[in-house]
Amino acid sequence: MDHHDTPATGSSTVDVLALVIRLALLLSTALLAGGGLLRPSVTEVPRRTKLALSVLGGCSALLAVGSAVAADVNVVALTAHVVLAVAVPVLLRWPPAARWASVALLALLVLETALGGAGAEFAAGTVFVAGTAVWFGFALFGPAVPATAAVRPGPLAITLGGLLVLAGVVRFGLSGLGFDRRLVGTPGGLAVLAVVVVPLVVSGLAAVLRARAYRVGAAGVAVAFLAWGALGAIPAPPPLPVPGVPLLADEPGFPVLVSPQRPGHNVVHFPASAGDDLSAGVRGSLITKAFARPGAEGTWADVELPPGRSDLEIRRGGTTTVVEVDAGTAPGPPIDGADAPECASAALGGLVAGRADVLITCPSDALVPEDAGALVKLVEFLAGRKPSALTLVGDSSPRGVAAAKLVRETAARTGLAVRPDAGPGTALVVVSGWGPGYTAMTRAAELQRLEPTHQCGLYLAPWLLNGPIVNAVASASLPLRFDPREAAAVGYAVAAGDRFGGESPTLGGFRAWLGADRPAGDVQIFAAAQVNAMPMDPTEPHAAGMVVDRDYAGQWVPDGTVVPITAVLR
Repeated sequence: MDHHDTPATGSSTVDVLALVIRLALLLSTALLAGGGLLRPSVTEVPRRTKLALSVLGGCSALLAVGSAVAADVNVVALTAHVVLAVAVPVLLRWPPAARWASVALLALLVLETALGGAGAEFAAGTVFVAGTAVWFGFALFGPAVPATAAVRPGPLAITLGGLLVLAGVVRFGLSGLGFDRRLVGTPGGLAVLAVVVVPLVVSGLAAVLRARAYRVGAAGVAVAFLAWGALGAIPAPPPLPVPGVPLLADEPGFPVLVSPQRPGHNVVHFPASAGDDLSAGVRGSLITKAFARPGAEGTWADVELPPGRSDLEIRRGGTTTVVEVDAGTAPGPPIDGADAPECASAALGGLVAGRADVLITCPSDALVPEDAGALVKLVEFLAGRKPSALTLVGDSSPRGVAAAKLVRETAARTGLAVRPDAGPGTALVVVSGWGPGYTAMTRAAELQRLEPTHQCGLYLAPWLLNGPIVNAVASASLPLRFDPREAAAVGYAVAAGDRFGGESPTLGGFRAWLGADRPAGDVQIFAAAQVNAMPMDPTEPHAAGMVVDRDYAGQWVPDGTVVPITAVLR
């Protein structure tokens, strides 16, 4: 039965109940299997032991059935577990049959505690569970198990203790934990610590007490076994925060991004799916409410982090959660407040890819050659459409200044005029950051509603491919070196949405996700357009088979589409 994958229900009462049932089931099954394994070693089962095994069999069967209420289980495995749990006490009068039923039950127990692992992890689990069951068997029968040439209980106790310690050490090595504060500061760390330390103590008892150690150390073995079984239900401790590496945390029950995790000004980002009533701040300091930022999804809170480690409080309504941060002592990159969301989004791409890169620069710090080439081709394309002028919108960032200069130089070379204001027959070209870009598009949309404006189109720099910006107008065009419908782009969109609460992808995040070896690609003009002109609420009557959910996985533009409108620009 796959009890190791118990999802959080949102109710602490239900989750605790599921964990208690799981642990009671595993412990009773291990005791039962251990007793059955050693049945052929004794000539007659003491009445008290027979009664204990009957009770354990009934408890194991009932708990297996009860676990189906608290968690999703495999019906076939559940049936097999119940049958074997009942069979072991019944078959005690036939020792070989009882042993084989116990072996089958032990195999199920190994699978139930395997934590979904394979290889060394599965092997360590098999050794730990089997060793525990044998220990319990000797503890149940006690002196009734005679010493023979094949089985000598005293030396075997030392061997079993050593095997439990070895399996625990392997589990510790595979846990990803080091000798750090997570070992004693998190439930998962304490469980891992227990599966190593407790068997070590039991092994010491076995070395001194020999055969008497079985019953004396049974409680310790049970504690270690329960800790091992709990590892499948306890969340793994999060990685330690690394100074300068933006932190992606899930402790509040929804994703939280802290960037750049350096002393001084930082932004704390929440996805829109986390809600609106959110705030953040260092414990004991000012708590800042999270607000929406122009051109960015979700909400953002400005937080001042002190040097070193500190506790970041995340508040949603009346609930407060603490996330540990470590800003270190080195200063972070100078990030303009308007460009902080784009910088954090780019960092998110690397985190989604599994990298822990120190944030040194932001996309707005420089105009990269691939974007510069795309802007040149965009202006040359517009020269062929012969607008009356280009209305250029930039900003004061190094990228914005360089991009505006490049657009002016290319426009002069191709005979196009550049003007700061809108007019009939103009084409709007936006090369600013997210905030000014969103403002420029909302103003353009308003002007177009009032009078004919920018009849030659609205054009955005590649880094402005972001849902709130392109959705501010009915349609906008961008020079891109990739197709948002291709496999890699859709893969990143799905990965980013899954990891960060359904958030839409961005170009900076996509590039960080691909890494430094990403292909440059050829430039095409793509149109981003809203396609749900008449959205239907899912609760409204609709035709059979009609799709009304607009949140398609892998979308780059929510409620919209991005398609090429030109061939490759040469």
